[in-house]
Amino acid sequence: MDKFTKLTGVAAPMPLINIDTDMILPKQYLKVINRTGLGKHAFEEARYHADGTEKDDFILNKPAYRNSSIIIAGDNFGCGSSREHAPWALLDLGIKCVISTSIADIFYNNCFKNGILPITLDATTVKSLMDKAERGSNAIFSIDLDNQEIVDPDGERIPFDVDNFQKQRLLEGLDDIGITLQAEDKIQRYESETYAKRPWVFNASCKDF
Repeated sequence: MDKFTKLTGVAAPMPLINIDTDMILPKQYLKVINRTGLGKHAFEEARYHADGTEKDDFILNKPAYRNSSIIIAGDNFGCGSSREHAPWALLDLGIKCVISTSIADIFYNNCFKNGILPITLDATTVKSLMDKAERGSNAIFSIDLDNQEIVDPDGERIPFDVDNFQKQRLLEGLDDIGITLQAEDKIQRYESETYAKRPWVFNASCKDF
């Protein structure tokens, strides 16, 4: 997982409330196990007509927002089913941060596990950021995770809260496997000691029970 330290980019305003995981990534793409390649299907029903052509009115199809790395969303973003494929699709699309008044719990935690920073702020602040994001490609936002601060296009600095464990996970680029491997020496020592004391545990098969 890539480290998340600072992010500077265009923010796409998505004021719609209750954008669920099925809207983010339709259920027919949940069979894959690779984290890459799903970006083209993100927001598929909103992005494309039935014949596969783009819908001009969808925010990420507009020239100013095609390269957005931030989404400023309406309330309750990421609700619905717990599919981890949803943040996979967003990340593959280039989205590395989601800002909203509220983000569904499971989706919120899945974001951290996959290198996306979810930020929740009060409604007045989110409305202000969304209004500024409407300016298009000239409205550049900067997000500094280490200092827990957003700098909006007008230079205003907005602090945000983040759990310290999740913050360190992103700063160090650690997914669940990476976190486990931090204790690799302890795991190996435990296995060595266990093998020395109870070697039969490592050679047991079902027929032995």
